[in-house]
Amino acid sequence: MASNWTPESWKNCEARHLPVYQDAEELGRVEQTLGKFPPLVFAGEARALKADLAKVAAGEGFLLQGGDCAESFAEFHPNAIRDTFRVLLQMAVVLTFASKQPVVKVGRIAGQFAKPRSAPTEKQGDLELPSYFGDIINGSDFTPESRRNDPQRMLQAYGQSASTLNLLRAFASGGYANLRQVHKWTLEHLDHNPWGERFSGLADKIGEALDFMAACGVDPQSVPQLQGTNFYTSHEALLLPYEQALTRQDSLTGDWYDCSAHMLWIGDRTRFDNSAHVEFLRGVGNPIGVKCGPSLDPELLIRLLDQLNPAREAGRITLIARFGHDKVEAHLPKLIRAVQAEGHPVVWSSDPMHGNVIKADSGYKTRPFERILKEVRDFFAVHRAEGTHAGGIHIEMTGKNVTECTGGLIDITDAALADRYHTHCDPRLNGAQSIELAFLLAEELNAEAQERSKG
Repeated sequence: MASNWTPESWKNCEARHLPVYQDAEELGRVEQTLGKFPPLVFAGEARALKADLAKVAAGEGFLLQGGDCAESFAEFHPNAIRDTFRVLLQMAVVLTFASKQPVVKVGRIAGQFAKPRSAPTEKQGDLELPSYFGDIINGSDFTPESRRNDPQRMLQAYGQSASTLNLLRAFASGGYANLRQVHKWTLEHLDHNPWGERFSGLADKIGEALDFMAACGVDPQSVPQLQGTNFYTSHEALLLPYEQALTRQDSLTGDWYDCSAHMLWIGDRTRFDNSAHVEFLRGVGNPIGVKCGPSLDPELLIRLLDQLNPAREAGRITLIARFGHDKVEAHLPKLIRAVQAEGHPVVWSSDPMHGNVIKADSGYKTRPFERILKEVRDFFAVHRAEGTHAGGIHIEMTGKNVTECTGGLIDITDAALADRYHTHCDPRLNGAQSIELAFLLAEELNAEAQERSKG
């Protein structure tokens, strides 16, 4: 257990990107209510994820982390949850088949409601209102009623997260994730897409392998690993009053866990010295992610690692690199070398989304797919050069057939962005682009495996 730590010790540190609530008493009542609610996840599940990530840190697996940029109340629907789950399953199958390694599946889901903002307020004309911080805090409509920072929204976020988790658990263990169903995971709009067809060919090979096992007397129905999958949840631990209210002390170990998700991460804007977010997460036993942007100094990174993982527990820390397509080679090597020199066991994951946002000529915010692919390729190239394991990918994606990121084999153009641009926050990869990325990752993992075999 962390020394000199309590679930509310973060209040003694500098807290950035937190909303200001007008009614402190109302906030307190909501926190008390949340504190009486059942945990959304359990300490044993978080420990299982940490054990899986420890294998990734040792070069024996790969982390696939993906989901919505920001979940919304208005678009909450079981089909949306199912379709995102389906695409992540497809990506995981592509990666597992190619790398011959286990893939740890973690969704940006069931809690990814809060978003940091550069300024606490936004002005349109003569009207100045609080910025939109995500549905857990306020609404996106630019009206005084919608933009009020409302604590009651935390209760709605909890309810939606609980329902989402219930459905995800059913999908993961109730037969939907059975490898015999692999052909049924392809989304309808991908049926005649080149990447959908390539995945279908892969699914045929998996079916043949299962038939071969059965012919040899090994009944695939008796192998639990083929009947379902482990699926974990994650989000940025940004809204600390919500996170604190869902923090529980494990009855088995006495350790504290943030039971809002299996894995939490600290954003690039909140991982500074004396950060309230770092202080809060250093005391919980969950696996923790740390976003690493171009401004991160190696010395600060080592201080963060010493603070968040003083026992150097494998699987505890995932470092999520988000530099931009043209900055990976300038910034990533020095961070890798600093971590290696200090002997910290970490998972290295690439976030090729957040450093590659541009404003298209049409006025829409987008992410060019070719920039995303370049950042991924450079991430793998640097790790091969440094002799370390490129252990994961962290993407914003959806199962919906959206047109938010330009490019890809389906070639979404600037002019086509308006066709199905539905995001409440940042542009997301659609299903076809996500599968295309998975096949690229598979090639990179094969290249990494070949390098290891030579060594």
